[in-house]
Amino acid sequence: MKEEKIIKYEDISHESTKPIVYVIQEIPGTQEGKPKINILGAAQYGTFKFLLPELSQIIFSPGPLIFKLRKELAAYKKPDYLLLTGDPAIIGVACSIVSDMTNGKYNLLKWDKQERKYYPIEINLYEKGKIDE
Repeated sequence: MKEEKIIKYEDISHESTKPIVYVIQEIPGTQEGKPKINILGAAQYGTFKFLLPELSQIIFSPGPLIFKLRKELAAYKKPDYLLLTGDPAIIGVACSIVSDMTNGKYNLLKWDKQERKYYPIEINLYEKGKIDE
């Protein structure tokens, strides 16, 4: 007789459903073992996935870097976040790639210096409504 294995729903790990925090670049100083900033507060929003090494830059030929970012961000889903670290040009490209994949809707984490914590921000580039000024 074949033995059946019963899997209880509560036994299934929730880690696989935990959102991913895509850290665009490793924090400066990481290679030396002395990162200049502490991003551990962002871990409450998901599991870290580092996309590029700390010294990555877009110089004359952005193609290979864009290809790598597209590959690394291919699994981005609605509950995931971007943590905007590193070269501003690379940050712009990463946001553009995710926006292209998600029709302009994505999440990012913003550091608040005063409160000393990360806040989630939902971006919707095509949101209709009034502009508050």
